[in-house]
Amino acid sequence: MQDGEFIQIVDAALAEAVRKSGPWLVCRPGCCECCIGPFPITQLDAARLRGGLAGLEASDPARAARVRQRAREAVDRMPEFPVGCALDDAEFDARLEALPDEERCPVLDPETGTCDLYAARPVTCRVFGPPVRWGGDAMGVCELCFDGATDEEIAACEVQLDVADREAELLKETAGAPGQTLVALALI
Repeated sequence: MQDGEFIQIVDAALAEAVRKSGPWLVCRPGCCECCIGPFPITQLDAARLRGGLAGLEASDPARAARVRQRAREAVDRMPEFPVGCALDDAEFDARLEALPDEERCPVLDPETGTCDLYAARPVTCRVFGPPVRWGGDAMGVCELCFDGATDEEIAACEVQLDVADREAELLKETAGAPGQTLVALALI
């Protein structure tokens, strides 16, 4: 399986969750509450983001330069993550906890509230909002969605996504460097 196939599976599950959720979802361009706060991404996500940025550089160099600038500024604000260092999971998690919760994702356009690398966004971003369950993990349902819904109504919209093993295989085969990183670190 290639990364493109993996992303198609993830996106199909998201589309089904969106379909089932109907009017409960309030996610729209400009709604970017979920784009605030640092979160770990895989090396596959990082490679996808770098590819998306390369494509943006070809189609809109000025916008790509703004993304790179925001990424550099974000890295400057996070001395807990020295550029290029490989951290084990425990050390990564401890350093992640020390970062401010209000840090905006560097690919988030502050003027439009939209993602400049939407097509290349990490899996976490793809499955957050609608009730998509990733393996045995809890669902990442946006607190702005499903306002007034009962637990049963939310559960009726749930889609199970069992591709963690496939992602692990892809990471082993193609990602290169092990471990997690952050969006800003992936883009500088």
